Amino acid sequence: MLIKYILKYVIHLFSKSLSMKITSIHNNNTCIKVKQMKFTMNLLKLLLVIVIILCDDKNLGRCNKYNVLFIVVDDLRPALGIYNDTNAYTPNIDKLGAKSVIFKHAFTQQALCAPSRNSFLTSRRPDTLHLYDFYNYWRKTVGDFTTLPQHFKDNGYVTHSVGKVFHPGVSSNFTDDYPNSWTLQPFHPQTQQYKNAKVCINDTGTYAMNIVCPVRVEESPGGTLPDLETLDAASQFLQVYKNKPYFLGVGFQKPHIPLKYPRKYLDFHPIDNVSVPSFHEKSMPTVAYNPWNDMRLRDDIKNLNLDYPFGRIPDDYTRKIVQSYSAAVTYIDDLIGSLLKKVNLDKTVVVLLGDHGVSMGEHGEFSKYSTFDVATKVPLMIYIPKFTQKSLIFDQPVELLDAFPTLVDFTAVSKAMDTCVKTKIPKEKLCTEGKSLFNDMVKLKVNQLNENSKQKDEYVAISQYPRPGIFPTVKPDSDKPKLKQIKIMGYSIRTSAYRYTEWIGFDPTTFKANLTNVYAKELYSHAIDPQENINLANLPALAGVMKDLRSKMLKKLNV
Repeated sequence: MLIKYILKYVIHLFSKSLSMKITSIHNNNTCIKVKQMKFTMNLLKLLLVIVIILCDDKNLGRCNKYNVLFIVVDDLRPALGIYNDTNAYTPNIDKLGAKSVIFKHAFTQQALCAPSRNSFLTSRRPDTLHLYDFYNYWRKTVGDFTTLPQHFKDNGYVTHSVGKVFHPGVSSNFTDDYPNSWTLQPFHPQTQQYKNAKVCINDTGTYAMNIVCPVRVEESPGGTLPDLETLDAASQFLQVYKNKPYFLGVGFQKPHIPLKYPRKYLDFHPIDNVSVPSFHEKSMPTVAYNPWNDMRLRDDIKNLNLDYPFGRIPDDYTRKIVQSYSAAVTYIDDLIGSLLKKVNLDKTVVVLLGDHGVSMGEHGEFSKYSTFDVATKVPLMIYIPKFTQKSLIFDQPVELLDAFPTLVDFTAVSKAMDTCVKTKIPKEKLCTEGKSLFNDMVKLKVNQLNENSKQKDEYVAISQYPRPGIFPTVKPDSDKPKLKQIKIMGYSIRTSAYRYTEWIGFDPTTFKANLTNVYAKELYSHAIDPQENINLANLPALAGVMKDLRSKMLKKLNV
């Protein structure tokens, strides 16, 4: 009764370029959406993308709407089995990934909760939103930009936020951008108020405020944990609204610190099996270093009596931190598995991503707050009914900015998003500073995404991070400087081969970078140094490489 996707139509090119516009073709029980793609005579074959979207037989010409489940996991680096992490035990996410498009190199635009989330939920860069900390709401200070859930709400969806989707507080107007983005009042777990409570059991049997914090749920304040509450609320929503088109945003808070999770998940991560990163960093400028000030406030870290700012956590305790991080990820994996059992995957697009990564001892660092791969790289997977029947691996750099326009195209919720026009005062409510990955995903599906079809300038990712000075400090907090304290901005470009970062002067009153005031440079070759330990920026032989990367970065930033 329902016709499946037709995905593999290949046509030989003639002597001139051909472009195909979005079209809808209707017959007795199908609605065919032809996605605009342009092809040139340099390609040997033309991929004609035809996506069949299931339609209501009684109302010919009206396509059924796919639901969207948008899962955001706080501080989740690609510590998943499907990303080949050796410490991971994540069977449920791996099962979802086995029938999803897996983006192996997806990057956040800033490794801090509020800037990252506002960026990918509006598809705008932090420089456009003027948000580098937690204290600016874009609708009041920059422009009335449409968000991802708002766009679905405006097009007939019931939208709901459960847990941490937007960062709560000033940056989302203390409402999680309700009612602009959400049909229903956002849900926040009550037990989040105990985030910093002394509930972590020490070896002596006393309670403390630790980083490493396995707990007995029944003994926790309120008898539960925030992410368990989030799962229950999301499940209730799915039961009530399962027959209506919905956009459900679910934000799980772990593995964000403190690493508080049910003790039983330690069983999946015996301490002897936990691997920790080696430390071989060479020539990292001090401005690039984050001293993990928030970690140092925890009782177990205080007890280590470390020198500030470069004192290293001993390997044996690093192993305990990594063990608890892995256990917290397994805990969230279990909750995601329970959530997915309540979702009709025949009618639901599922997106899973981390808002940013986190260091677990790499470069002697912990937390996020940097431009390194470990802080900016995140898992990103997209499941689309009948399209992704097996895992499809996309191995070029992409940005979280790209998720919004990609979802628009795959759900056909509206016409494709336009690219934002760079102006002094942004006026467009709905546009993207990223790009839709629709074409790439379809090419990947039919094995057409080969080296000849990859434009070298197309696949790059840009991240940034602010600093109040060139040396790590507690006051001002060099990990989380407030806007007025920012004097330096680190802009970083990631290609398939390199990461290049420039730390340059920044004016927080004009939101402008001084490109001639360069404090430091970093260049890492992923061919020989995937851990980004060896800074090659001082090698004269690579000056041309850095010049080219800088040019690409400034072009991407429209500077």
